[in-house]
Amino acid sequence: MVNRFMTAQSAVEMRRWGAPATVTLAAMVALAALTADAAARQPAPPTEATAQREAGEPIMAIVSIKTQQVTFYDAEGWILRAPVSTGITGRETPAGVFAVIEKDKDHHSTLYDDAWMPNMQRITWNGIALHGGPLPGYAASHGCVRMPYGFAEKLFDKTWIGMRVIISPNDAEPVEFSLPALFVPNAEAIAAAPARAETLAREATEAARTADEAKKAAATAARETASLTASLRKLEWLKRSADAELAFADKALAAAKTDQARARAEDLKQKTSAKATDLGTQLDTARADAKSKLDAAAAAKDAAKGAQTKKTDTAKAANDAKLALEPVSVYISRATQKLYVRRNTHKRWPDGGEVFDATIEVPVTIRNPDKPIGTHVFTAMARNAAGLRWTAVTALPRSSIIVSDEPLSRETNYRTEFVAVLNNQPQGGFVTRRPTADILVAGDNGWNDNGFGFFFQPNPAPQPGNPRRRGGQYYYQVQPGWHPVQPGW
Repeated sequence: MVNRFMTAQSAVEMRRWGAPATVTLAAMVALAALTADAAARQPAPPTEATAQREAGEPIMAIVSIKTQQVTFYDAEGWILRAPVSTGITGRETPAGVFAVIEKDKDHHSTLYDDAWMPNMQRITWNGIALHGGPLPGYAASHGCVRMPYGFAEKLFDKTWIGMRVIISPNDAEPVEFSLPALFVPNAEAIAAAPARAETLAREATEAARTADEAKKAAATAARETASLTASLRKLEWLKRSADAELAFADKALAAAKTDQARARAEDLKQKTSAKATDLGTQLDTARADAKSKLDAAAAAKDAAKGAQTKKTDTAKAANDAKLALEPVSVYISRATQKLYVRRNTHKRWPDGGEVFDATIEVPVTIRNPDKPIGTHVFTAMARNAAGLRWTAVTALPRSSIIVSDEPLSRETNYRTEFVAVLNNQPQGGFVTRRPTADILVAGDNGWNDNGFGFFFQPNPAPQPGNPRRRGGQYYYQVQPGWHPVQPGW
């Protein structure tokens, strides 16, 4: 595959690298301005087309706003093409980097008069999606990407949650790209990963069972000790009462003036003394018995805590091992000077979509940070024999690296992969929709029985709509005309 629209700088860099010692099959898409030669061309109106070969699983889709066309690619090249209709002026489809985050075979809009949007594939939670719709031959939507009805239906079962979608203001094509510094699979780690994931999953299941049993045992012991403590308190009260009666009998005996009074006092003392002695024996026995049971209850409580800790640790280890089998997406932002990593957990969320793991976020140093670099998407298209090492996660086919001037969009959240829009392009489709609110994000600290731990985390350094640079920082320009929140748009 050849990219006719790479920047001159990118082409020079490729020549400088030459033939690398290790070759990785990858694809790079540069979202950049057209060259003068390409801009001079007048392409024919797009039509539906299918590659004359057996198609593999689609890895990415590229929408060209300029030519109103979408192209889907597998590991070998393009497989499907079709005309589209993007957003009208004022409601422009935002150009940038997205991924499929939800699919709905028979979707109806709650924002636009119950409009039918069949075979909908959502790419942002504020309402941008690919779906079947009428195509008048020009941009006519409210921000979505309309595709031919039949094409959208044929495509629906082929795509997957997390598939990369690139919306380019111009034409863009992938190009085969090789560089030793790119992430490639660790063959040994990948070979061992399935067995390791299976083993850790079994250990997590066993740890969960043990933790549940220990919790029940601790609860039973706590109930027993609670009853025992109540019995001890009653015996202690009875012993104090008996001691008080014995003391009263002693005083009565000392105060007796007649033989009859002394006889009554001695009889009372004998009875109260026997009662106090008997209750003292019962109390000593109960205390000895209680001590062993209280110690056992404390041990059961400690065992339950230890089992819960092991359950949490093994669940996290099993989850990490499972994630190691997933393609990984990396986003490097020049604006925030950070590197972000995301992987799909494939855990469904009640209000739609799947949860993405977003636990890795680290600062990076970018050479010449004030120099624009554009937005580039590198995608691992297929596995080969060559290999490089990446110690953080294992790179697999369909993994990708995005390098961009832009910060992450505020539409990036716990149910998305990365969302980044080109801020030098119109964003009417975003401006006329209410932004997705900051919400709970899946984390790795405090996993509960559902496999999730949560903390409230606003999107770090989010990318606002139409930001302006001020003092080296982004600030949000308030946009008039927000629509009310619309479930399902």
